[in-house]
Amino acid sequence: MNKDKAEGNWKQMKGKIKQQWGKLTDDDLEVIEGKADELAGRIQERYGIAREEAEKQVKRFRPAS
Repeated sequence: MNKDKAEGNWKQMKGKIKQQWGKLTDDDLEVIEGKADELAGRIQERYGIAREEAEKQVKRFRPAS
């Protein structure tokens, strides 16, 4: 996958993430940059939920590869 396509996919995914987890800020998403483990950590932090629950939410959110 070329860099332009990867960046486009991330921009599209950011919009979907913001719809799902509205408490995440643009700064959060900039730091995450597509890393699922960091996304789970930010969700855990913003929503005050257990790490396992945040990871489950991310896993359900991500489309199957």
